[in-house]
Amino acid sequence: QVVLVESGGGLVQTGESLRLSCAASGRTFSPYAMGWFRQAPGKEREFVALISWTAETATYGDSVKGRFTISRDRGKNTVYLQMNSLKPEDTAVYYCVEEKVPNRLSWPRSPSPDEFDSWGQGTQVTVSS
Repeated sequence: QVVLVESGGGLVQTGESLRLSCAASGRTFSPYAMGWFRQAPGKEREFVALISWTAETATYGDSVKGRFTISRDRGKNTVYLQMNSLKPEDTAVYYCVEEKVPNRLSWPRSPSPDEFDSWGQGTQVTVSS
C-alpha cells in the first residue's frame, strides 16, 4: 500500500502562489495516475488535477484551469501542484491521491473521489482577501 504525504500548504494573499508537493512511498515503480482533490468546509470534495503515470497527460478541474499546473518527478515518486493567481475560493484542505486503475492516460470526464483508493492526510491552503 502506497503512503502519500503532502507538504507546502500555508496562508497566502489573493493573487499569490503556492507549490504543493506529494511524496509517495511504498513502491519503487508506480503505473498509477496521481493528483489532487480539495475540500472546503461544508462542501464536497472537488477534483483539482490529475497526471498520468508517464507524466505526459494531465487533466484539470474547471475552476483551476489556466491557474494551476500539475507535474510529476517519477524518479522521486513525487507529484507537484503549482498554484498561481490564488483566490479566496481556493481555500481548502488539499489531498494527494493515487488512482485505483493503473496505466490510464486519459479521462473522458472529471474523476470522482471513489476512483482513488490512496489518499494523503491533507494540507491546508488558506487564501486571504
